[in-house]
Amino acid sequence: MRVDFDYTRSLGPVLSVFMTGLRDGRILAARTSAGLVVPPPEFDPVTLQPPTQFEPVADTGVVETWTWVPDPVADQPFERPFAFALIRLDGVESTLLHAVDVPAADDMRTGMRVRARWREHRVGAITDIACFVPEESPASTPDTSPSVPTAGAGEPVTGIVTPVRLRYTYAASPEESAFFRGLADGRILGQRCPACGKVYVPPRGACPVDGLPTTDEVELSDEGTVTTFCIVNVPFLGQRITPPYVSAYVLLDGADIAFLHLLLDVDPAEVRMGMRVRAVWRPREEWTTSLENISHFAPTGAPDADYDTYKGHL
Repeated sequence: MRVDFDYTRSLGPVLSVFMTGLRDGRILAARTSAGLVVPPPEFDPVTLQPPTQFEPVADTGVVETWTWVPDPVADQPFERPFAFALIRLDGVESTLLHAVDVPAADDMRTGMRVRARWREHRVGAITDIACFVPEESPASTPDTSPSVPTAGAGEPVTGIVTPVRLRYTYAASPEESAFFRGLADGRILGQRCPACGKVYVPPRGACPVDGLPTTDEVELSDEGTVTTFCIVNVPFLGQRITPPYVSAYVLLDGADIAFLHLLLDVDPAEVRMGMRVRAVWRPREEWTTSLENISHFAPTGAPDADYDTYKGHL
């Protein structure tokens, strides 16, 4: 399974100052109402107001605690083993989380002195500090992290874009496994609770009403009713369909729970609750064990379902 998107955040008055400082090669700390100098919090923990006093602090400090990363994953600071550490910068009264570049875990220790290794080209992000290194490391040690264009000097940094890249392997339960194998045969399979008789699709291992295993397999129709829906008008990175289009919850005939899918082949302005729809399957040679075997749902042209038939599924 893969989830990819770019998270765009406006920084606000406090983090904007901090990130602008990083772009300019300085670490700025905030002074709280209690007189503590700390990495800038968006709100003072006592007054609940944004800090207004900032001062530059050293880019050297002490490792307070750390963890070794023997097998880095994609998008981490290094492709080789490294440490993540909480670092108390000199003159600062709380810690900053960052990477420490050392050859081996045996070279890390609590209490070791470290200093920042800055990127040559900075944009106003925490990664403008490529990492921390032992303070005694040669000053000429190069920054080997990927370089990025320098942001315009003098202009405040008001936002950041953080790529989110999530890859994971999904282990299907026995009930879900049967559901996915059914899709590979062009069938939609659900599970029925032996006590209350509710049918769940995609199936669940236990009925959330009774807590009993859903042991009875049920084959469902690929026709159903739109319960609720959303018209997507805003484009986003990686979007495969040009807006506007509709994402809808479809209650299949015989099911007691609706599931989310695309609703196409209809003007979004004409979509409505109660609309009768049917699955549009991809060509059989493209089928896998995936819900994407159903390309989308499309209107059947039949009269809308009566509200009472789906009002309990909104």
